[in-house]
Amino acid sequence: MHRVVSAADVSFWLVTRWAEARQILADPSLSKRQPLGGLPQELQAVLSKQLLLQDPPDHTRLRRLVSGAFTPRRIADLRPRIEQITDRLLDGLTGALEVDLIDALAFPLPFEVICELLGIPVEERRSFRGWSNTIILGDLGSTDLAEAVRELSAYLRGLFARKRARPTDDLLGALLAVDGDRLDMDELISMSVLLLVAGHETTVNLIGNAVYLLDRWPEQKRRLLDDPGLVPAAIEEVLRMAGPAAMSTYRVTTQPITVGDTTIPAGEQVLVSLLSVNRDGDRFTDPDTFEPLRADSGHLSFGHGIHFCLGAPLARLEGQIAIGRLLARYPDIRLARPWQELRWRPGLLMHGLATLPVRMQP
Repeated sequence: MHRVVSAADVSFWLVTRWAEARQILADPSLSKRQPLGGLPQELQAVLSKQLLLQDPPDHTRLRRLVSGAFTPRRIADLRPRIEQITDRLLDGLTGALEVDLIDALAFPLPFEVICELLGIPVEERRSFRGWSNTIILGDLGSTDLAEAVRELSAYLRGLFARKRARPTDDLLGALLAVDGDRLDMDELISMSVLLLVAGHETTVNLIGNAVYLLDRWPEQKRRLLDDPGLVPAAIEEVLRMAGPAAMSTYRVTTQPITVGDTTIPAGEQVLVSLLSVNRDGDRFTDPDTFEPLRADSGHLSFGHGIHFCLGAPLARLEGQIAIGRLLARYPDIRLARPWQELRWRPGLLMHGLATLPVRMQP
């Protein structure tokens, strides 16, 4: 447990050990509600209602409205479509000697899947990558972030109006048709932004980080080529060793809480370093070794407790299909640059490569 002051002069407690992180992530006395200073008032009203910034009972109500779309059974039903999209993207690489795998596969696969799941028309998806990057990486006080949220909110309001006039058989259409605990407009926009952004950003990093690790651990890559049935275990090890999120989102103590030998006063912000806790030597044997068949699994990359990632089954399935089919089609794929030269995305939250140049063939 460490007391940290950021470059922006924001102080918080940073959790770096697995047992302490598990305690913090599940403790109901820590609140997810956060002031969103720096944004115009109308945008604060939208973003402050997102699921990640809610406590029970509001969190319970909002999560219940969307959880049915992300059950393991519902996600398993998406397998044929995810495989179809993956194969089409890989077909597009035929004959290529070198590509940026982020642009060629890691981004378009989960992005297309979440857009189809939500019901975003194909011809209207062009602006979403820019909006998503700005929302993930932007500073709360930046004009770019405010403009991205404003543009995305305006687009979603228009999309909801069209879907109300002509109901659609997709997740956004289902949210609009809910009886009883109906979402208000700010809640609809907040939920949609969260599903769009979180629904693909983490999987982009998961696929890219998997290829990166397999290149650095060629003996493990050979094991997967010899036994494709190990791919799900390999994806779990990628999630542990190089998870797609570097940090949890903020929590605030509502009362004093003792974590290990430290007592954190009420009103303090707490962050969990997911990258650190997943390499905690007290929890994992040889934590810096990439070992898909390790006996001590149990990463916290998807969180823990009531805020456990709703999209975990989808991210896992997309990662498994992408890596399994990529290796089957291009067993000799390798980094086209020394790994030390690769650029990682900036920002506190995400952990992924900005680009991933790979050579597809000898």
